[in-house]
Amino acid sequence: MDLNLLRTFLAVYRSGSFTAAAPLLGLSQPTVTAQVRALEQQLGRALFTRLPRGAEPTHLAHELAGRVAGPVDALAAVAGTATVHSGPPEPVYLAGPAELLCVRVMPALAPLVAGGVRLRVATGLTDPLLEQLRAGHHDLVISTRRPRGRALVAYPLMDEDYVLVAAPPVAARAGEDVCGTTADLPLVTYAEDLPIARRYWRDVFGKRLTAEAAVTMPDLRGVVAAVAAGAGYSVLPRYLCAAELASGALVPLHEPEEAPFNTVFLVQRPGAGANPAVERVRDLLLREARTW
Repeated sequence: MDLNLLRTFLAVYRSGSFTAAAPLLGLSQPTVTAQVRALEQQLGRALFTRLPRGAEPTHLAHELAGRVAGPVDALAAVAGTATVHSGPPEPVYLAGPAELLCVRVMPALAPLVAGGVRLRVATGLTDPLLEQLRAGHHDLVISTRRPRGRALVAYPLMDEDYVLVAAPPVAARAGEDVCGTTADLPLVTYAEDLPIARRYWRDVFGKRLTAEAAVTMPDLRGVVAAVAAGAGYSVLPRYLCAAELASGALVPLHEPEEAPFNTVFLVQRPGAGANPAVERVRDLLLREARTW
């Protein structure tokens, strides 16, 4: 199989379109299209679904990228060793949930930044971020679920357990029958469909949560602030409200024997290891997360 065809395939796979891949390769767009078609003919199957804006990888493309990205990038790195690079180092493109990035990840990465590592950080929801990772827009994504398929490498990063909390005055109104009395208290949550609270009710109480949100805010740090100020109750990741629990600004409404938890993963794009700074960021996060 022609190495140049694989290189062109990876450029389209990572950039998300034939047009975007062309300047990266120093080729015309028709040449990029012709090379991908030649590779598809060799494989006997389509690698991309052509869209009005971009190209969507097929399952075969995801599998092929997972197999060839590392070797192709390694060869490219060897071929480029004779080139003197006088500019700044290549940035590491990192993405994930805003709360975890701000509270845990960025403080952990500060020493690397002070040592010269450049970061370009984006926030968002897991599913769109993983699609952007497959398209080459990020090097690393912090994901709230394990990605499907073998094209992406996922490392377990941390377990976030959930706690049902309120400010002390609100907790005093709840009484001992938490499951029953919370129906009369305002619920502050991340989204209208109550994803975290519904899971807590199902796993801990074995019941369906029928409450409606009094406040929704798509940033759990704002939920923490509202609940600590007495707006109502919520279910939150413990790491995010640890300081408020320690100070007494928040108190647990219920302490189950086994708190519900979710495993968070650090997901790496195939070929991202060609930038040595990506491995430094990955390894530091995996090491620091042991204490999270």
